[in-house]
Amino acid sequence: DDDDDDDDDDGPVELFDMGDTLGDKLFWAFKFPISAAMYCTIPDVNKERFSEGYWFWVTFFMSIVWIALLAFVMVWMATIIGVIIGIPDPVMGLTVLAAGTSIPDALSSLAVARKGHGDMAVSSSIGSNVFDILIGLPVPWFLATTAAGMDFVEINSDGLNIMVLMLFVMVGLVIVCIRASGWVLTLKLAWMMMALYAVFVVFSLLLEYCILISCPCGMGG
Repeated sequence: DDDDDDDDDDGPVELFDMGDTLGDKLFWAFKFPISAAMYCTIPDVNKERFSEGYWFWVTFFMSIVWIALLAFVMVWMATIIGVIIGIPDPVMGLTVLAAGTSIPDALSSLAVARKGHGDMAVSSSIGSNVFDILIGLPVPWFLATTAAGMDFVEINSDGLNIMVLMLFVMVGLVIVCIRASGWVLTLKLAWMMMALYAVFVVFSLLLEYCILISCPCGMGG
């Protein structure tokens, strides 16, 4: 029964299911436009008419298209908000954008972890970050230098070298923490990883604001 409930939770949301409480109805009305757009553009392969043939490829492709569109809107809004309230782009990318773009990874890892596939959850998170670095960064740079006619893309971050080194350190610490927990995903391991992330964010912000190191044109003065 629990497996059936999990499968129901992982399935598509019913478009006209308004919920029971007033809060559910208000939230349904708020998200209805985008839910309706997704309902009309993403085939539900659980339905009989889309269960055969190559409809799953259409579903997969349209899901990627929607993720790309929403990510573009999120980056655009975060950039505008950062300019308005005076938060530098590297800080917005390190905090707001990093958390926002990782939500799909977190949801996919949650779905497979609830079904007992802990190894898939860990490998998915690692693989997605490798994909972000090796594909997500060079492809926009390639498009910018070819289609837009730019000679190069400048990186305005004084503490980038140290943050890259810290990234390797964090990966090593994650492996150590998983090994210490006996290669089992536990609540204690979750707290340890969240603590490592908090340390990484605080250290990176201190670098970006030139508190730990002096920047030639830094934000700290």
